[in-house]
Amino acid sequence: MKFAVIGGTGLIGSQVVKKLNAAGHEAVPHSHSTGVDVISGQGLDEAVAGADVVVNLTNSPTFDEASPAFFQTSMDNLLAAAQKGGVGHFVILSIVGTDQVPELDYYRAKALQEKILAAGPIPYSIVRATQFMEFMDAVLSWTADADTVRLPATPIQPIASKDVAAAVAEVAAGAPLRGIRNIAGPEIFTLDELGRITLSHKGDNRTVMTDPTAGMFAAVKGDVLTDKDAHLAPTRYTDWLS
Repeated sequence: MKFAVIGGTGLIGSQVVKKLNAAGHEAVPHSHSTGVDVISGQGLDEAVAGADVVVNLTNSPTFDEASPAFFQTSMDNLLAAAQKGGVGHFVILSIVGTDQVPELDYYRAKALQEKILAAGPIPYSIVRATQFMEFMDAVLSWTADADTVRLPATPIQPIASKDVAAAVAEVAAGAPLRGIRNIAGPEIFTLDELGRITLSHKGDNRTVMTDPTAGMFAAVKGDVLTDKDAHLAPTRYTDWLS
């Protein structure tokens, strides 16, 4: 099968391309660096021409109120190109609980992306993942100073990017789900607890203070970013840290 992986040079996309090609498929990465622009539409027709499956792993450059416009325009352009090219399966990567956190602009934007795909003309699959282990350093940096890191006690279920890529590649190579598959890491932590584990492993002596108002995840209520019934990935957080 031939796959056009849009956003195929990023953290997840590059691993998806590698996995699909290792399985004997033809997966071609496309991004700004290869002359493809999902906002202007430049290069899209050529990128998806002859592809059986489009995997869209592009992401908004910001997490703010501009992100819905990015997903609206990019999905409109990609779906038009894919339909014109006769693509039979369209896959996106989204977030577990994205429709449960309307307070966050970015989560609303990802929910919009899902709606556009589900209402579109092409058989589709949505893979929803929990928070990537690779993003933990960034999360810590949002609310840190020289001595402390402030984090809410939001429950999360971190997943390694290699496990996300494996799940996306598996779904992309299969029949369209015409729905959603949730994937998650094997363990649930509160975010402040995860911060303490991370700093301890790195030998960082800063103190993690539990602050229900700190950072982006402070807007999340309850355990909507976790899913005990999801397809559970094998990699544990402490093993990934090591």
